[in-house]
Amino acid sequence: MKKVLTLVLIFVLVFSFAACGSKEETVTKLTFATGGEAGTYYAYGTVLAQYVTANSDIEVTAITGNGSKSNVEDIDAGDIQLAFCQSDVMSYAYQGTSLFQSPVDSFSAVCALYMEDVQIVTCDEQIKTVADLKGKTVSVGAVGSGTYFNAVDVLSVYGLDVEKDITPVYQSFGDSTESLKDNKIDAAFVVAGAPTNSIVDLSTAKQAYIVSLDDEHINKLVEISPYYSKHIIPAGTYGQAPEATTVAVAAMVLAADDVSEDAVYAFISTIFKNKAAVADGHGKGKDLDDNFASSVTAVPYHPGAAKYFSEVGIKVTTKK
Repeated sequence: MKKVLTLVLIFVLVFSFAACGSKEETVTKLTFATGGEAGTYYAYGTVLAQYVTANSDIEVTAITGNGSKSNVEDIDAGDIQLAFCQSDVMSYAYQGTSLFQSPVDSFSAVCALYMEDVQIVTCDEQIKTVADLKGKTVSVGAVGSGTYFNAVDVLSVYGLDVEKDITPVYQSFGDSTESLKDNKIDAAFVVAGAPTNSIVDLSTAKQAYIVSLDDEHINKLVEISPYYSKHIIPAGTYGQAPEATTVAVAAMVLAADDVSEDAVYAFISTIFKNKAAVADGHGKGKDLDDNFASSVTAVPYHPGAAKYFSEVGIKVTTKK
């Protein structure tokens, strides 16, 4: 009898351990590429990853990223499952234009979270317009980055060539603001949601100014590239007195097509059904809006995102 009881006990223990192991194996783990540590992508992405992990049945790990183009390439390579990306770069990837020599179609849109401002930052109060950048040393973002192409777009509508009319340097947001602190450059393009950590840090050391774009050139830019829209950076965002007028693109979350519908649904629904809690973790959470999240149509949405949007009465296009 003792042998029988012992065998039964062993069987129960083995079954229990197997069940526990099976439960762990069913947890979906997703890697979420954000951006550099000095930018909004990283700070906000980390908050989102931690919140979703704590409040859903999936585990999301936020990692630093090397920009929108790199994030798309990493999804395509199968190295990550989720990523931040500028809406214009997302479209370039899907169409195989500008930054991309051929189309990349291994990803789908999840949601738009907030607007990313094209911020032209300077500590030189004599630089008041984009035209004043002529002959100056300007950081235009890393080579091949979304920021670089935004800089090219903005400068070109003012008749300025990146290689001929300015002295370009190719730096990350953090390096750009450090160079501004050290007077190594005259201005820098920073494309991120305002307020941006690196510019906030700069403004604690020196007076930072955001160069405004005028309506004539904004309208010309939007006509050429409809990914842009006019956007206002409120007065006092970086201690500057007047508001700044610029253009912006949408900050998108992308997902690899092979991520399950349930996992993407868990990610987006956990965020958007708990907007106030997310906003407590990061200021950009205040921009969460179902209609805006589903408004960028250049790339089809992931089925998991479509499931969430359908629950709030919004129909989005998915891949056939």
